[in-house]
Amino acid sequence: PGSGGRPEGRGMGSGDGGVKRSLMSLLSESEQRGCREILQALGRCELLSVADTVTNRMLRIDSDAEAMNAILSYSQSAEELLKRKKIHREILFQYLAKHSIVIPIHTEKYQLIQRIIDYWREDTAAKQETDVHASTSGNDAPEMDLAVNHKGDYQAMGLQFCKWFYHLLNSQNPLLQERSSEWGPQHFWEDAKLKFSYRTLEQQLEEYTGAVLVSLRLLALTKDEHLFLNPNLTGDGLKCIHSPHGLVIIAVAGTIHRDAVCLGVFEQIFGLIRCPNNENNWKMKLIHLKITGQGAMSSLMSNEASQPPIIKYESNELLKVFEENAVGVYD
Repeated sequence: PGSGGRPEGRGMGSGDGGVKRSLMSLLSESEQRGCREILQALGRCELLSVADTVTNRMLRIDSDAEAMNAILSYSQSAEELLKRKKIHREILFQYLAKHSIVIPIHTEKYQLIQRIIDYWREDTAAKQETDVHASTSGNDAPEMDLAVNHKGDYQAMGLQFCKWFYHLLNSQNPLLQERSSEWGPQHFWEDAKLKFSYRTLEQQLEEYTGAVLVSLRLLALTKDEHLFLNPNLTGDGLKCIHSPHGLVIIAVAGTIHRDAVCLGVFEQIFGLIRCPNNENNWKMKLIHLKITGQGAMSSLMSNEASQPPIIKYESNELLKVFEENAVGVYD
């Protein structure tokens, strides 16, 4: 053999199966799946470089797939792999964000690695404990049922959607001890938009674009700020309409709490569009959320403040909000 080259007789496509089998990997299934996703963020040169390092250049590698299999088969641990120089801090941070794990932006790489390892261990434990439940409740099941059960009945569709959405969002609150693994950007369109207005003493407005950012901001309400959103799904608390272009608009009002304290009221409007890849699957395209704190409600009439929050918008007003893609509801 020449100096330093890969041996010519033991490519991964050779008759002995090479590392394609990946039967002896020391990584768990969750670790292999997560590492594969992270490795997919690398460029081809970086991926091959990591494969060379892990295998000590003892294998001929001719494709990205072979490189990935080699890395997963010959890495001694997930932690060792994530510490490789080619796997940059930014890639790890983006992986956590994609999986709805909020972490300070200045977190060091070794801390990101530890959080990812913990996440994979939690995933493994959850699958072992809730295997039966997981096999019968996919991420999109509640949204798929909307079209199946409520064709043309948009009020009933809105009711089912709100029950699903607020249960899922509130379950992320660690104080409730009901942590669900379903929350994430998969429920939103890639170009989803969130307009978030909140008022205590002064009016504040935040805007987010993109499934990951929208998902993370909403998640922070319950996971980090420990809020509980209680929608009024009776009477005038819920209003649902549809546009000629296929957009279903759901408006709901409710109260917002932390522990046993009512902090104020909220109004939230959703714009749902059917996903063309699956005719029964609806995803959130536009969301407007307005929160009014108790301190800003002093101007309300006492009898009005004592009643459950209601939606006051007419159908044409709701349509205008989304057709113009304007803030609209934030007067």
